[in-house]
Amino acid sequence: MSTRYILSLFTCLLALTAISSSNAAPNGRVVGGADAAVGQFPHQVSLQRSDGSHTCGASIISETFIVTAAHCVVVGEGIEPYPPRFYQVRVGSIQRTIGGQLLKLKRIIVNKAYGDFHNDIALLELEKPLVFTKNIQPIELAEEEVPSGENVIISGWGRLSTNGPIPHRLQWNTLKALNAQECNEAIEMGYDSVICLAHNPDHGTCFGDSGGPATYKGKLVGLASFVYGGCGTTNPDGYAKVAYLREWIRANTGV
Repeated sequence: MSTRYILSLFTCLLALTAISSSNAAPNGRVVGGADAAVGQFPHQVSLQRSDGSHTCGASIISETFIVTAAHCVVVGEGIEPYPPRFYQVRVGSIQRTIGGQLLKLKRIIVNKAYGDFHNDIALLELEKPLVFTKNIQPIELAEEEVPSGENVIISGWGRLSTNGPIPHRLQWNTLKALNAQECNEAIEMGYDSVICLAHNPDHGTCFGDSGGPATYKGKLVGLASFVYGGCGTTNPDGYAKVAYLREWIRANTGV
């Protein structure tokens, strides 16, 4: 049986560890992608360790809140986050190491129902509110399912392949949404909290893209969570479904 991989780059730099499907715990350059243009993804965030090393993607949803994957910020396989001082975020730049603004975190909120690839979401509260510009903008949250077969845009600074290099410039690609039945038939992950995105070989999500956005018609529909069998396989990639998690986000942010 194929295995699912967590997509947190920090985790992968420690060890590219596969998690068996029996005790799944989520794993993200965008494989086969293209360079993003300045201002193309103004909601995109690079979540970094305090030393400046990129670990995950994230998205701006308000002046004070950013959303990412839970597995990017939790200790081990639990639900307790690392202290906010361990992280920083870069906003307003398509380069993960320069440009835009570097900001500190005030608080990290992890969904208490997170585990086994479900509810893979966390909120990052900023120390100071953002000042929006043309390159720093919030993204609207989806409240409805993405129809099967529709194009979904993903973006991130994840590896170019399973053991490939990490790009400096933001990458993006177009994947196809699957419904729950199609997802279950493909990788046995047809759950309400997961949206599966199909792609051709040598395309898709990879390590370092975790927590990063999947968008449909300009709305945030998913957060990169895991790949199945490695990056760029014929298997669809798993994203936390924003529509399913919308009420939890609203309850914790008011957004």
